[in-house]
Amino acid sequence: MKVYTLQKLKVFALVSFVLFSLHNGYSQNENFWSKVRFGGNLGIGFSNDTFNAIIAPAAVYEFNPWFSAGVGLSFGYSSFDNDDFNEKIKSTNYGGSIIGLFNPFPEFQLSAEFEQMGVNARIETPTQTFTDNYWYPALFVGAGYRTGYVSFGIRYDLLYDDQKSIYGSAYAPFVRVFF
Repeated sequence: MKVYTLQKLKVFALVSFVLFSLHNGYSQNENFWSKVRFGGNLGIGFSNDTFNAIIAPAAVYEFNPWFSAGVGLSFGYSSFDNDDFNEKIKSTNYGGSIIGLFNPFPEFQLSAEFEQMGVNARIETPTQTFTDNYWYPALFVGAGYRTGYVSFGIRYDLLYDDQKSIYGSAYAPFVRVFF
C-alpha cells in the first residue's frame, strides 16, 4: 500500500514540475496568467436505479486557440439501488484530474482527461451495512459542442469497471465552463 501511495506522489510531483516549467517558460515572453482560464464542469448521469453527480473546478492554460491543458479537482456523489439483492449503495468521491482540450474549430471540442478518485462507499442491505474505501482511475475521451465559454457533450471512460466505477455507465454527459 505504501508503494502505491509513493508512486502517486511521484506522479503528482512530476505533473507539478511540468506545469511549473510551462509557467516559467511561457511567462518570460508573455503574461502567463492572461492565458489561464478558470472554470470546470458539472456532470450528471442516471439510468435504471442509478444516479451520480459531480462538480469539478479546474484551471487550464490556453497554449493557442486550438489546445489547452490543465488540472482540476473533483467532488461527487453516487447512489445505486440493486433491487435483485435488496441493497442500496451510496458513495462520495474526491480527487483530481489532468485534462487536455483540443478545438479543431471553435464550435467543436475534443477532450482527454485522466482522473484519480478516492471513493468512500456504503452498501446497505436489510440485515447488514458494509463500507469500502478505495482509489479508482478513469481515462475519459470526449467530444462536445462549444459556444462562448460553455461546452457540452459526452465522454467515455476507457478504463470503466462496472464493479468499481462511481459512474453508472462508461458514457457520461458533461457541461464544462471556462472563463
